Formats: sequence, structure tokens, C-alpha cells
Amino acid sequence: MEETRDLYYTITKPSQETLFKEKGSKFFNYAFPVKDEDAIKNALEELKKTHHAARHFCYAWQLGQRYEAYRANDDGEPNNSAGMPIYGQLQAFDVTNILVVVVRYFGGTKLGVGGLIQAYKTGAQMALEAATIVKKTINQNISIKFDYPEMNVVMRIIKDENLKIISQKMELNCEIEISVRLKEADRIFKMLEKLHKLSVKKV
Repeated sequence: MEETRDLYYTITKPSQETLFKEKGSKFFNYAFPVKDEDAIKNALEELKKTHHAARHFCYAWQLGQRYEAYRANDDGEPNNSAGMPIYGQLQAFDVTNILVVVVRYFGGTKLGVGGLIQAYKTGAQMALEAATIVKKTINQNISIKFDYPEMNVVMRIIKDENLKIISQKMELNCEIEISVRLKEADRIFKMLEKLHKLSVKKV
């Protein structure tokens, strides 16, 4: 990923369950929006309650707006035959803050490593195709402190630049926190900094 990347793709709600069958084995496929490893653990625990008779819960996840962290787990399948094919689909769909799980019920016929790789890849693809993928921006928050008389100047910039207000405190001493798309952050910061009666900092 490029350093300047300020967009990422994710999902905001779990996908519908999908089912894929191969030589008697059943593969139930899921995608979940997750923000941290606790959410991943919770999603896996819930699936294990739903599918208590299943043999394998293979998964991959990716976290971070800049796609910083990932993990793939084969859960007892041959090495790299399940988790990595699932992770490959996370890369193909270019998504983050997401967990994809493929739950396998063994059907009595071994698929071989090649067959497993294809099956888990297909399961992950089905889960992601069933999910609604959304595009989001990576933002920088900026805190602006100023005296009340400067209010109109600050609010005009916020309105003209279509900036999102995260929080505001309007008293004699005012403070507003805004959210700015990363690639615009330096320009907006410098624009605000030029107004000498403002105290501006990135947060």
C-alpha cells in the first residue's frame, strides 16, 4: 500500500450466510466487520455455538485503515490450504477491518490440498460477494481553539470546505474539533494556522 493512501474499503454489517458444497463437504461462509481482535474472537465464538458439529473454522482477518495487520488460520487443515486462500480474497477485494470465516463440515471424502485451496478461496469469495463493501476516507482530526469573536471566520472555513465537526464547545473560549480527509489535512491546517488568533493542532 502506498504511504499516501487515504481511502480504504470495508463492510459495515455482516454478510448473509452463503453455502458451498464440494464432494459431500459443506462450507458455510461469513464476513464480519471488526475493529479489533476482541471483536474477531467474539465472532468466532458465536459461530462455534451456531456450528457446534463443524470440524474446521478457517479464517483470515485484516485490520487497520492502512491495512497494517492481518492473520490467516488453517484450523487443522493442511498448512496454507485454508487461511491463506481466504486472506488472498481479502487482498483481491482490497478490504480491511474485516473477518472472513469459512466453516467446514467434513463430508467423508478428502479434497486434497489443491481441492481445499480452491474450496476455501471460493467460500471466501462468496462471503465477500454477499457483503456490501463501502469506501471510506482516512481522516486527520484538527483541534481549533479561539475566542468567541473569531467564531464567524472559523465557521465560514468549515462551511466553505465542507468539513465535519466532531465536537464543539462554544463559550467565551471556544474549541472545535474537525475531521479532514488526510490528503487535505495539511492544506486546511495551514489555512487555519494563518489566522493568528487561532490555536490549531493535529490530534
